[in-house]
Amino acid sequence: MGLMDLQTTQPPHPSCRMLRLFFVSLLLWAPTPALAQEPQWERLAPGLTASVWQPDERCPDIDRFLVIKVNPALYRFSVHYFAQEGLLHPPTIEEWQKRSGHEIVFNAGLFRENFAYLGLLFKDGKSLGSRRHSIWQGLFVAEPQPPRSAPKAGILDLAGDVFHEDPPDFLEAAQSLMLLDRKGAIRVRQTGKRAYQTVVTEDKDGHILILKSLGLVSLHGIGQCLRDTFPSITLAMAMDGGSSSDLFVAESLWKSGEASDFPVNWKDLFAGRSTAHIPLPTIIGLSPRERAPGAAKPAPKP
Repeated sequence: MGLMDLQTTQPPHPSCRMLRLFFVSLLLWAPTPALAQEPQWERLAPGLTASVWQPDERCPDIDRFLVIKVNPALYRFSVHYFAQEGLLHPPTIEEWQKRSGHEIVFNAGLFRENFAYLGLLFKDGKSLGSRRHSIWQGLFVAEPQPPRSAPKAGILDLAGDVFHEDPPDFLEAAQSLMLLDRKGAIRVRQTGKRAYQTVVTEDKDGHILILKSLGLVSLHGIGQCLRDTFPSITLAMAMDGGSSSDLFVAESLWKSGEASDFPVNWKDLFAGRSTAHIPLPTIIGLSPRERAPGAAKPAPKP
């Protein structure tokens, strides 16, 4: 006989009433689930903010992230591939930043041992020789063609979204792994492998967020963490990880910015002073639109 049956057949014993009051008190005093703690943003420039984000206890195996949030209406994304720019060897991300003049640079998707890009790669509307990957279905795109009212940058899920290659729908494109789709499904397997990761996301307002983990994490863990604790994010894709995971913010953004409470050590993290940099064959850079209609003007070649 269940508790409800007992309650309907006879008045509860005084000890039962005390027990019920005890459980009600526990419910009232029990801590409520933590609300999602999204980053506290620091303004670097119009349309550009930064943060060091620490996910809450729902992500126990996830360390902090460097995060840059970009308004594509004010900033332009540009793809760069070392061979297309006449270089014999891939530069490091710091060298890429100096050459390109971009204020922010991050690593693109995966590549082979011979530095050939794995997946679609377009710059200025021209394919850089790579082919569509049949399994990876994340595609970062920027600069719709012809220019129209579409968002200036975003993520396509090739499982359902269409991308025409000839002519391309966007001037800039880089294919990699789909991580989190619009339905909240995590699109990578749970392998247990952990590495530094670079993730590109799109939020409900059409902003692009670039995240770089400061610790070793699994891609599946990142996808779950973003889904559970970062509700404004609608899509996420993973770029290359491991030692290739890199994000660099030019010192000029800190020096020319407004008076700020940004911790000095955060600036060092965004400037990459705490990690070693390896050569990167492909990067994506961003520069303010009001300063340049396209990619930032490259620095003179040495």
